[in-house]
Amino acid sequence: MELRHYWNIILRRWWLPLALVALVALFSLVTLRPWQAPPPIYTASMRYNVGLQPEPRPASVYTYDRYYTWLGSEYLIDDLSEIVKGSAFAAAVSRHLADSGLALSPGAIQGSTQTGKLHRILTLSVSRGHAGELNQIMVAISQTMQADLGAFYAGLLNRDAEPVPIAAILIDGPQVSAAGPGLRAQLELPLRLALALLVGLALCFFLDYLDTCVRDRADLEALGLAVLAEIPRR
Repeated sequence: MELRHYWNIILRRWWLPLALVALVALFSLVTLRPWQAPPPIYTASMRYNVGLQPEPRPASVYTYDRYYTWLGSEYLIDDLSEIVKGSAFAAAVSRHLADSGLALSPGAIQGSTQTGKLHRILTLSVSRGHAGELNQIMVAISQTMQADLGAFYAGLLNRDAEPVPIAAILIDGPQVSAAGPGLRAQLELPLRLALALLVGLALCFFLDYLDTCVRDRADLEALGLAVLAEIPRR
């Protein structure tokens, strides 16, 4: 089928994709209100050096140059990057926030927390619409890292009655800064319009497929009928 035939199908119902784009644009303008400045979003990040504390050994005992301590720290940071994003850690942070006078649900904390890791360096990032609340959240996270971190490994790393030998040392942050609109917010309106246009074009071809009208000689020839004459449009 020639490209000209596709173009004729679109021209036959050109109003359909345009009307759909116009409706989506009107709906998006009402709901998104792009002329209004979006509410400010603040982000803060901290970096921790996390690892296992070496077991005390007499000087006469060889400890493989702390090899297993460093190896265990590698596994520890892998687990910790997931623990920090979990609901139990968020609940611990929420309890510290409540002690400081800020009531914030664990779900709100968990949904705005992201983590990253590199070797034994753990990075925590939090987003919030209020800079003061964000600073309190970062303080509560720091308190949780220092006071409650061993509780998440209780029964796994405990040595008899001794506490879990984990060290979390703050090496950077928290650094609070204003964040601009995300890529999703910038592309949401253009993507809606593009999707409406594609749906409108698909409807044009679908309606043409269902159309049983005879519009030109090609339609007659497709039915096996001979064309004796053709009256031009002009």
